[in-house]
Amino acid sequence: MMAVFQTSQATPLYSTGWTPSSTGAYAGTCIFLIMLALAFRGLLAAKTWQESRWLDAELNRRYVVVNGKAPLAATLSRDSLAKNLVLSENGVEESVVVVKKRASHLHPWRLSVDPVRAALDTTIAGVGYLLMIAVMSMNVGYFLSILGGTFLGSLLVGRYTASVEH
Repeated sequence: MMAVFQTSQATPLYSTGWTPSSTGAYAGTCIFLIMLALAFRGLLAAKTWQESRWLDAELNRRYVVVNGKAPLAATLSRDSLAKNLVLSENGVEESVVVVKKRASHLHPWRLSVDPVRAALDTTIAGVGYLLMIAVMSMNVGYFLSILGGTFLGSLLVGRYTASVEH
């Protein structure tokens, strides 16, 4: 590996077997890297979309009444965090119970969700590492191709990606 950027069209990508031998092969390699970077951004957007679907499904789940467990009304009457407020459009008149959800950022492990999440995360990491290896070749064309693919991917699906992702 060279320690400076270079412009050789005969820079191997991933193995010596993938060394462009012509201008067309080099252009094809650059197009592949653009598509790989675009796919990476698409995978990040797909993960965000899927996480949103999983959260919606979890929040819409029907809860089952468990034998021996107190109903919600009984729990609210004993809960010190449930406050009686008097509120109406005319000012203070009616008694309203405000219940605060005790937020737990941990979601239960689910066979239908977590293996898919793990596979998606592994795919994202793998594609990210392949892009990193291409950048580490220090080839200007490969580097600009990855930046171009990232730009196109963000332009197409960036609005679907969570802002905290990568």
